[in-house]
Amino acid sequence: MYRQILDPIGGSLALSASVAAIPLVLLLVLLGVFRVRSDVAAACGLLAAFVIAVFGYRLPVTPALSGAAQGAAFGLFPIVWIMLNAVWVNRLIDASGLLSVIRRTFAGLSPDPRVQALVLAFCFGGLLEALAGFGAPVAVITALLLALGHAPVRAATVAMFADAGGTAFGSMGNPIVALAKAANLPAAELGRMVGRQSAIVAAFLPLIIVLVLDGRRGLRDLWPLALATGLGFAAGQFVTSNYLAYPLSDLVGALGATAAAVVLLRLWSPAATPALAASGAGRSGAPVERPASPSPVTTRLRAFTPYLLLIVLLALVSLNDPVSRATARLGVRFSWPGVRVVDVHGGPLSLAVFRFDWPTATGTILLLTGLVSTVILRVPARTALREYGLAAARIRCAATTVVLVMALAYLMNYSGQAVTIGTWLAGTGGAFVLLSPLLGWLGVAATGSDTSANALFGAVQVAAAGRIGISPILLAATNSQAGVLGKLVSPQNLAMAAAVAGLAGREGTLFRRTFPWSVACLIGFAVLVVLMATGPLSWMVVR
Repeated sequence: MYRQILDPIGGSLALSASVAAIPLVLLLVLLGVFRVRSDVAAACGLLAAFVIAVFGYRLPVTPALSGAAQGAAFGLFPIVWIMLNAVWVNRLIDASGLLSVIRRTFAGLSPDPRVQALVLAFCFGGLLEALAGFGAPVAVITALLLALGHAPVRAATVAMFADAGGTAFGSMGNPIVALAKAANLPAAELGRMVGRQSAIVAAFLPLIIVLVLDGRRGLRDLWPLALATGLGFAAGQFVTSNYLAYPLSDLVGALGATAAAVVLLRLWSPAATPALAASGAGRSGAPVERPASPSPVTTRLRAFTPYLLLIVLLALVSLNDPVSRATARLGVRFSWPGVRVVDVHGGPLSLAVFRFDWPTATGTILLLTGLVSTVILRVPARTALREYGLAAARIRCAATTVVLVMALAYLMNYSGQAVTIGTWLAGTGGAFVLLSPLLGWLGVAATGSDTSANALFGAVQVAAAGRIGISPILLAATNSQAGVLGKLVSPQNLAMAAAVAGLAGREGTLFRRTFPWSVACLIGFAVLVVLMATGPLSWMVVR
């Protein structure tokens, strides 16, 4: 049995934290500075983590290898499983010839492709995050934006921002459940606090999306729509998390944003549609057509069937209903072999249990969606099988990246490297109020999951709050909400977006576009947390 050590390097917590951070820093620097291919960067980070775990933290080789293997398995299922089937569903629609129908339908909402992208990414992306999570919105929204004719890099970047909007309440509130368990605090109170923070972030996120879409011109032209959708999402999220049921916060928020957008677009439209924004090429490189005549209703229904079916099936397995309860019992859970590791206090690690919930997995729902859609879209079985093989070939580089990154994350968790970093940050005294968001951001940047980051650092946040006399609910909630911003630089999400957009090996390009925004938002959120902890916004803290 291996017991984690906080300060194995010279008995110094600061030095140990510096060494423990090397794999993460190496991964991000290789991606963003040296433009190394993502799978190579992830392999270098994993190798560094293994050397530090075995020789620095004295983790035996067997649990080191087994822990990394568990992370790799988690990368394959559910993450790569989602990626594969999401790409396949998109290829089926492409093979059916109905992508042009989807374009014409969104053109009916507004001829401005920036309006289409904002409503699709923020509203529909929020709905997908509410029901699915695990990066599914990145894959689906990237594919849809490509179908609308946006350039691959722009489509992937916007989808990354869309996924960040509802992460704190994603998958029907799973991150809050994990946070409550790790922090030993009431889930309802944490949900209320996260809802107050998230509403503020969500209100500003559409403004950032239009800046990403078209710079200052986009902000000048589209700020009314961005403001309306942001406030609609924020209002729904705040009211639901504080007065109704926090697991439904993203769902109601997405519906509120959609309603606000529809109402505003009936009364207002941008003054002009810039040629540059409207001339993005689709996957084939051809300009987006803007036919004047709408498609028949039955044809439009067929074109959107995969997405409608996906929402219905996700709702059935996500909401608390007889279908979700029956399918949940079919999942398999077991203790991962070869990782006899306890934390620094001698307690068991929650990540030692592997969950193979195949019936309710988003990837399985996407597979079922694709099988049904093959019939409805009238795609021949031979063509559907060929497209599945092509989808698998397309994601192979991204899949390798995800597997290696998750192996790296699990190895850092088992060896104690992640806890060392968190504990060192928590020991910075009063300054930790400003650094608390950094911990959540790092957790999601490393693991790609707000749920995992909450399970990893929730208790650290609460312990630090007790030492410096700050509300533990505030800092625990901060961990979750700051993790939302870490999604923008997570190699897992970068790989998924790149795979769908046909940018395999160019994850560094996406990283350089999202990293500055992620850091800027993190700094702004840190200031907000300080104002909530000790300043004029302290009235917002849940008591």
